[in-house]
Amino acid sequence: MKYLITGSAGQLGSEFISQFRCIGADYLAPAETEFNITSRASINAVVGAWRPDVIINCAAYNNVDKAQTERDRAFLGNAEGPRNLAAIATDVGAKLVHYSTDYVFDGAKKTGAYLETDVATPLNIYGESKLAGEKLVLAECPRTLVLRLSWLYGRGPQNFISKVLFWAKERDVLKIADDEVSVPTSAARVVDITLRALNGDLTGLYHAVNSGYCSRLEWADAVLKMKGIRKHIEPAKMKDFNLPARRPGFSAMENNCISDLLGISIPCWKEDLERHMTGMEKMAG
Repeated sequence: MKYLITGSAGQLGSEFISQFRCIGADYLAPAETEFNITSRASINAVVGAWRPDVIINCAAYNNVDKAQTERDRAFLGNAEGPRNLAAIATDVGAKLVHYSTDYVFDGAKKTGAYLETDVATPLNIYGESKLAGEKLVLAECPRTLVLRLSWLYGRGPQNFISKVLFWAKERDVLKIADDEVSVPTSAARVVDITLRALNGDLTGLYHAVNSGYCSRLEWADAVLKMKGIRKHIEPAKMKDFNLPARRPGFSAMENNCISDLLGISIPCWKEDLERHMTGMEKMAG
């Protein structure tokens, strides 16, 4: 099995590379300068030469707030680019794995976490672009697996955990929203779920998140306690931060559909967070 990874420099892409190295998988993970999903010529050149069995699309436009004024860039990276991949995947007979987001939901659901069958109504441009990408790749390539993620964290500084630890060094009091609720999800867990889904030949749309959910404040509190850091966290509201893009107050997603199909139990967010924090300590040591 030959894999092609886009977005190799990001949290999810780098986690795939790490796990593929461990298992000796046959993969190619070109830099964005060599493989730009918004360029048909770039895609054709790399895919034509490598002829992958599976294309794993970890590339995305992820700046939620900038997307409000960069709509074209957001749709290019999150909708048109993925459609290019879906088209070439169909041409070469490859399977496509594409990742989406909980921000396709508006947070208005009154009972329970979101299911795959719930209507998606994004509150911001980023969510609109990701929802458009879902629809385009599923329509373009019948062998597509779309996995919605939320509050992803992994290697590198571009996640909420790293921000909380930085704030803890710089501030005496941390102001964290207690009215924004979703599921912190480990990149390592997403890779595991993805590979299991590929082995099971799943296609279609699923929620691939850890189990349970929490507020941003609860997540930050858990991170600091696991690091043994004593800091006062002051509860805040999302509106206090005056961010350009609206976020759903509750966007937690249910993972029962994919876990039942794969016959697995996906751990609670706090279990995988503990594993991640322990791994950080080992790397630092």
